[in-house]
Amino acid sequence: QVQLVESGGGLVPPGGSLRLSCQGSGFSFENYALSWVRQRPGAGFEWVAGLYRGGYDSTYADSVKGRFTVSSDNAKKQLYLQMDGLKPEDTAVYFCGACSGYVCHDPRPSSYVYLGRGTQVVVSS
Repeated sequence: QVQLVESGGGLVPPGGSLRLSCQGSGFSFENYALSWVRQRPGAGFEWVAGLYRGGYDSTYADSVKGRFTVSSDNAKKQLYLQMDGLKPEDTAVYFCGACSGYVCHDPRPSSYVYLGRGTQVVVSS
């Protein structure tokens, strides 16, 4: 069965850190570009960070550059998002997705071949 399952979300104070994980199954990570997108309360989807197909390079939205780090372990079919220096505006549901392109920057769920169900991150004191 093909699926992506996110974990690691929670409540964290401003300035804190979280590490999100995404466990894949049923398909080969190497054949897809992988990304994290998020949906803030009452807002649309926003692309956050991604890995080029094969995982050799990464790309970030300006809003998270320098604070978030995306990585993967293809052998374990796991995608990670290390989030440091969290801000209240990072509060959102975070989703991992796999797209068939060389890299995915599109925030729309319809652009992903596989998309998880999300994990909630709340940044609040």
